[in-house]
Amino acid sequence: MAKAERKQKNTGKLRKGWTTGACATAATKAALSALLSGEFPDPVTISLPKGQTPAFALAFEKITANYASAAIVKDAGDDPDVTHLALIEAKVEHAPKGSGITFRAGTGVGTVTLPGLPVAVGEPAINPVPRAMMSGVVTALCKTHNIAPDITITIAVRDGEKLAAKTWNPRLGIIGGLSILGTTGIVNPFSCSAWISSIHRGIDVSRATAITHVLGATGSTSQSAAEKLYDFPDTAILDMGDFVGGVLKYLRKNPIAKITLAGGFAKFTKLACGAMDLHSGRSQVDMDWLAHSANSLGGDATLAADISSANTAMQALELARSANINLPQFIAKKAQKQALAILRGAPVSVEVIIVSRTGEILARHG
Repeated sequence: MAKAERKQKNTGKLRKGWTTGACATAATKAALSALLSGEFPDPVTISLPKGQTPAFALAFEKITANYASAAIVKDAGDDPDVTHLALIEAKVEHAPKGSGITFRAGTGVGTVTLPGLPVAVGEPAINPVPRAMMSGVVTALCKTHNIAPDITITIAVRDGEKLAAKTWNPRLGIIGGLSILGTTGIVNPFSCSAWISSIHRGIDVSRATAITHVLGATGSTSQSAAEKLYDFPDTAILDMGDFVGGVLKYLRKNPIAKITLAGGFAKFTKLACGAMDLHSGRSQVDMDWLAHSANSLGGDATLAADISSANTAMQALELARSANINLPQFIAKKAQKQALAILRGAPVSVEVIIVSRTGEILARHG
């Protein structure tokens, strides 16, 4: 569940990359090919779920009488991924007759310790699609060599435990390293799907551990402010960021009794106007709407004109403050109303907290 880490590499067309699951599958195929034939295919080609057939160069290979290992350096393309350039290693060895294909967590790969994830507690944090991809490779190779697919696969990631500290894994109860992820094998640069998927897994874990109150914050400052009000366990804190819609729409079908939404004035102004993605590149503060709101709260025509022509939401807020107009409380009420509208009657109560850049609570509603 990797957070954004690196900056965009270029200003041209963004380059796609490969998931940890695709890299682990390629490493598994190379290692098992060597175990069965004595030769490592390099590059090694795999088939992805949607039919693509990428080839991967090997960064490491080792073969003994008992096992074979191969590793691939992950290329995440232009996606801001902490696992970019991570070394993904697969070790394969024969397993007892009738045991089938089994997975183990090597160094740097986490183990699941909390329910609610798509992998059972106690299992290596290798998601279902990567498991299926690796199982498919093993089954096909074993069939070619006329042997039963009784193989143990151990996946490791160099420095994976350090990298995992920069991800959401600790909050999700994935201990000891990274997750092996991917549903298509391809990383689309700066896509929102991975982030929203991680939010969904956070909600799943909260529900599975009987948590009844969760926090969705747009950033660390608003999160800290909310944590001073409530003693949230780590598993109750959703890494919402700008994706308030992703949180609320998932809660609509997978309800938790209460959510506290905490964020800045500008972002929650956008939510109050109906935006569900609060990123500055995908939604904008409606200054005319803010001006009308200030006017409805008793502001005069001069204040409305000044707010309408303001450069930023912060400037609009200061103008309202100078006129003793409580815009934050108005925005908090409107934002809560929009959140409830997105929930469409789901049994979830919503609290909205608006926080200043310095961590001061400007408004609280619900």
